[in-house]
Formats: sequence, C-alpha cells, structure tokens
Amino acid sequence: MEEKKRRKGGRIPKDNKRTHCVMVRFDDVEWARFLTLYEQSGVYAKAVFVKSRVFGEPFRVIKTDKTMVDFYEKLSSFHAQFRGVAVNYNQVVKELRSHFSEKKAMALLYRLEVLTREMMQQGQQIVTMAREARERWLQR
Repeated sequence: MEEKKRRKGGRIPKDNKRTHCVMVRFDDVEWARFLTLYEQSGVYAKAVFVKSRVFGEPFRVIKTDKTMVDFYEKLSSFHAQFRGVAVNYNQVVKELRSHFSEKKAMALLYRLEVLTREMMQQGQQIVTMAREARERWLQR
C-alpha cells in the first residue's frame, strides 16, 4: 500500500529560499545619505534597494513635482465640469423652447450664448496655461 505524505498546514515551501544574510553598519552621516538615496529611488524596501546597488542595476531617481500634479488634477476636474455644462446646455435649450414663448426663449438663448462664449474663452486660456506649464516642466 502506498502511504500518502501528510503535510502540516502552512505555506508552500519556496524553491529558492533566501537564507544568507549580510549586515552593514552605518554612522549617522552615512545613514542619512543612504536614506536620501533610498527615498529618491522610489523602491518599496531597503533590502531591494541594497541588492540592486550591489549587483549593479541602474539607479533611477524618480522625482514628482507636487505642484504640477495638483495643477493637472484641478485641470482634469475643471475639464470634467466643462463637459457637464455642455450636456446641461442642450437640456436647457430644449426646456426653453418647450416652456417659453419663442420671443422670450430667443432672448434667454442670446444671454446663454454670450455666457457660453465667455466660458469657451476661459477654457482656451486654461488650455494655453496647461501647455505653458507642460513646456516649463519638460525644460527641467
């Protein structure tokens, strides 16, 4: 009879265990420099950072400009609102035609058209500002 191998519960054993440990000691100045390089690398763990440096993998510094990120988030939000206004614009025109006389509806539509032109000019200014900001950012 063939006996079944009984396993205890737990994790499945790894094929390539990491069993060797290396310890490094830094003084305060070296530790501060190490932490600076580690934070600039954007790597999730110090051990991964050290291994990549020891084995000569390229060292990349990832810098994000917080002000540019905020600017693009606000610009995206504004653009979404701008699209929402376009949808509401069509609904307003339909309602004006159905609830008001033609003369009154035309007067209200004229006012709406003037305000829409102003909003389009502001939208164009925002797009221009975004392009200028992108060009400045790319120059860095």
